[in-house]
This record gives sequence, structure tokens and C-alpha cells, in this order.
Amino acid sequence: MSIFNSFFRPVKSNEDQPPVKDQFRALNNLPPFFKMVWQTNKGLTLASIILRLSRAALPLSMLYVGKLIIDKVIWHVNNNNTDDLSPLYILIGIEMALVVSSELLSRAIILADSLLGDQFSNASSVQLIKHAATLDLWQFEDPTFYDKLERARRQTVGRVMLISQVMSQFQDMITILFLAGGLVAFSPWLLLLLIVAVIPSFIGESYFNERSYSLSRSWTPERRELDYLRYIGASDETAKEIKIFDLSDFIADRFKRLSDRYYESNKKLTIQRAAWGSALSFLGTIAYYGAYVFIVLQAVAAIITIGSLTFLAGSFNQMRNILQGVMSRFSQIAEGALYLQDLFDFLAIRPNVPFDKKGLPFPKPVKHGFTFEGVGFKYLNSERWAIRNLSFHLKAGEKLALVGENGAGKTTLVKLLARLYEPVEGRILLDGIDIREYDLNDLRKEIGVIFQDYVKFQMNVSENIAIGRIEAREDVPRIETSAQKSLADAVIAKFPEKYGQMLGKRFSKGVELSGGEWQKIALARAYMGNAQLLILDEPTSALDARAENEVFVRFAELIEGRTAVLISHRFSTVRMADRILLLENGEKKELGSHEELLALGGKYAELFNLQAKGYV
Repeated sequence: MSIFNSFFRPVKSNEDQPPVKDQFRALNNLPPFFKMVWQTNKGLTLASIILRLSRAALPLSMLYVGKLIIDKVIWHVNNNNTDDLSPLYILIGIEMALVVSSELLSRAIILADSLLGDQFSNASSVQLIKHAATLDLWQFEDPTFYDKLERARRQTVGRVMLISQVMSQFQDMITILFLAGGLVAFSPWLLLLLIVAVIPSFIGESYFNERSYSLSRSWTPERRELDYLRYIGASDETAKEIKIFDLSDFIADRFKRLSDRYYESNKKLTIQRAAWGSALSFLGTIAYYGAYVFIVLQAVAAIITIGSLTFLAGSFNQMRNILQGVMSRFSQIAEGALYLQDLFDFLAIRPNVPFDKKGLPFPKPVKHGFTFEGVGFKYLNSERWAIRNLSFHLKAGEKLALVGENGAGKTTLVKLLARLYEPVEGRILLDGIDIREYDLNDLRKEIGVIFQDYVKFQMNVSENIAIGRIEAREDVPRIETSAQKSLADAVIAKFPEKYGQMLGKRFSKGVELSGGEWQKIALARAYMGNAQLLILDEPTSALDARAENEVFVRFAELIEGRTAVLISHRFSTVRMADRILLLENGEKKELGSHEELLALGGKYAELFNLQAKGYV
């Protein structure tokens, strides 16, 4: 017992292990899983089932025909009869037909499973992407959520094998029933001996599958870090910093330390599994040869024919191998079902802001504007309020500039306005009605936002601009007009493929842009829609002062009559707004026009004069 305990000493992990009963409970995930498989492709699923049913009976049929052939040959030998061998040739022909059928069915099954697996992987990935889009922004800023997302993402590919495993289990169980019928007819004790022999191996496999799942799950954060290190260590986005700061050894050493730790933890488990697997499978070998000796003695005593000897020995051996496969595969299926829980857990996550809830239509046009009433917000796991006690009114058609030092709450404010976050305190009104009462899809279409950290999509120019209103991606005149408005058309004119030019270096023939050129492409997205509220969160930070001024003057002209919120650190640009809201520590410090705030002589005037000195 001490040796047993030493082999089964738990591998340390930072998470509780799932008990044995959890493996059986995890099988409850299979019905919804196969519902997803069925919905992916009903025809292929049905074809795979029918093919496996057809093949399940072939092993017993081939063994029985083999028995008949051997008995027929011995009869001819014993009777010295070679006159009419046609029955023997017919039996050989039948066996050959069965073997060919088995081979063809096997290849058809592999083909059906492969096609079905690929389609399921694609369909589940699409489902994952669409579900992620419905979740709240704050959830993507939670490390625990990221662990769930990472595990779920792996399941869209990793669970493809589960389809074949469950189908194979179904096929093998039917084959076992056929073979068991032959063994029971001869001696029920052989079947009992077989089952008892494989149980220890099954228990061992179940135990180590639990340990493997526990280890893999507990290492999810570390695996995400490994993926991140692997990415930044060899990426076009980080190549400059890696070379300039000579970070390759630092990143490689950090990756090696972390990967070695995981290797050592996994190695212990792998060695234990191999050792016990070998010992327990030896029991099955002993059982087989014990049964084989019994059958041979029956044949020697002329109780059964030589054909029956080969039939029973073959049936017992095949049943042993198939039963061991079934037991082992059951543990793998249970493990796969445990991992499936990660996918279902992620798909079960619901946003605080219901994406599909129908609400009031967005007012067209906006009459009174947006009103913040005592709005407060703080980020997850943060004690500091990003926004607190914020009250002000953004009039319809007004151009409002937000200023303040970094961390003052400017970007948080516009995310609240676009309903990417929900206020923790207070409320935001649109024409006197809480914005939570409006249809979210409608609201997002009427509020266009270009953030400072906009995404540089590795797509062609046309697609990069059309992202601002993706349903209009085929509207070429609209895309070209948007580029003209953002002054990106001059940049595009230099490309050999014009609007079909691939941007970024990730794909073939892609070109990289300067920061200012990327920003003009991103600004074009703002003009794609006809949003009533446009928000520019420092989208021109990579432009020089003259270019930024030109962009904002053009912006002000093009959105005449619409509401806009501008964030910029350049006061020469900010002064073009109708009013300016100065934020400090998430609270309203000052609000008024440029002239009013200068006359006030407060914080805004101080910052403006400080920046103005830099141009003297």
C-alpha cells in the first residue's frame, strides 16, 4: 500500500482536483455537445452514425467466417477430399468481401469525422466570437474572465477529437455486444474474467485523467503568459523594442523558466501514469493467456473444433483489446467532457448590459442632449473612483472638449457615454430618459467613437475604413468619401493597390504606415456612419500641431449640426470647442468656453498658459 501511495502522491497544483464523481457528472455535457454537433451538420452526423453501425458487426462476422474456413479445411484434410472445393472458395470470397467492406467503411468514417470535426471547430469558433461580442467591456479587463476565455478558445479546436471518441465508443460497444454473444454461448466465465481484468486499468486511467485535467486547468494563467512571451518574443509589433533594449535573452529566459516548471510538473504525472499503466495492463495480458490456455485445453480434449478455438481465441482477444480501448476512451471522453465545461461556462456568461434587449429607439434627431447626474464609476478590483459625482449637460449640436491630466477620467467618461460601461452611481440621460432604456444596438450606431488606442487591423484599406459602419463595406463611394474627409485619400493615393492595399506586415504584400497615416485611416471610420454623436479620444496624437489643427477644423465643418466630444492635450485644438470640461481626479473642476475659463484664471488657464510657453 505504501508503494501504491507513493506512486499516487498528488501532483501539487493551485486548484482543487475534480473528484472521480465529477468525471461521471461531466458526461452530462455530452448531450448539449452533440446537440451542437448535430446543428453543425445533420447529414454528416447521421452518415457517421450509420457507417459505424454498419462496421460494428463486421469483426464478429469475419471471425465466424474464419472459423468456418478452418473447419472446412480440416474436414477436407481428414477426409482426404479435394473434389469439390467451391464451398471453401465461397467462404474465402465472403471473408475477403468483409475485409474490403471494413476497410472502405473505416475510410468513410475517417472522412466523415474529419469533415464534421472541421465544421464543428469553425462553427464553435464563430459562436465564441459572437458571444464574446455581447459581453461587457469590464469583463475583458478581468484576469479571471481571461482565463475562462482562454480555456474556452482552446475547446473550439481541442474538442474536435471528442466527436470521434464518442462515436467510436458507440461503435465499439455494439461490437462488444456481438462478440460477447459468442463468448457467452461458449462460457460466461470468459466474459466475467475479461471484465474483471480490465477494471484496474480503467480505474488507473480515470485517476490520471483527473490529475491531468487539474494540472492543465490550474496552469491556465501560466499558459497564457507563455503564449504572450512566445508572441512578444517574435512579433513585428515588438521587434524594435526587442532589438533596441536587447530583450531577447530576458524574454527567452523567462519563457524557459516558466515552461520548465510546467514540464517538471507534467513529467511527474506522465511518469506515474506510464508506470501504473504498464502494471495494470499486465493484468489484462495474464487474463488473456489464462483464458487462452482454457480454450486450448478444450480443443485438445476435442470438446470444441479447431475452428471454434480460433473463433473463441480471436473473439476473446478482440474483446480484450476493444474493452480496454472502451475503458481507456471512457476516461478520455470524461476528461474531454470536463474540458467541455469550460466552453459551456464561457457561453453561459451573461453581460450586465444585455446586448439583445429591445429598448426605445434612439431619438432622431436628439433634441436636448445628454445629461450626467451624479455619475460615479470605478474599475473592477480598484478602490479609486475613476469618475465621481459628475454632473453636467451636453447640449444637442454642441462641441464639447474634455481636458485634464492623464488619469483624470476623460476616456472613462466617453466609454460611459457610449455605454461600454455602466455607472456605479448616478445616471446618464438622453433627452430626459436614462440611456439604459434605449436599444443598445440603436444607441451604438448613433454614437461614433474613435479611441486613442484604435486597432490597426491587418486588412486592406477599404475594410479598415469600412469598420466604422461594417454593413456598408461594399459601398465604395461612401468609403472613398470618408477617406477624403479624414485626409486619408492622399495617403491611399500612394499605394499601388489603392483601396485594395493590404495594411500591416503580417500578410503578403502588406505595407506599414506611420502613426499619422494610421490615424487618418482610423479617422475615416468616424465619417463612415451618420452618427448623431461623434467622440474623438485623442485620435490625432501622432499628428503634428499643424496637421492636427487642419484635421479638427475640417472635422468641425463636416459635422456641423451634430454633437461632438473631443479629447486632446493640445489647447490650440481644444479652444475650437463650444465649451470645455476640465476633469480632475474624476470630478468636474471647471466648465465653460475657452474665453470664460481663461477669464476664470483657474486650472484651465494655468495649463493653457503652461503649454503656450512651450511655443514661445
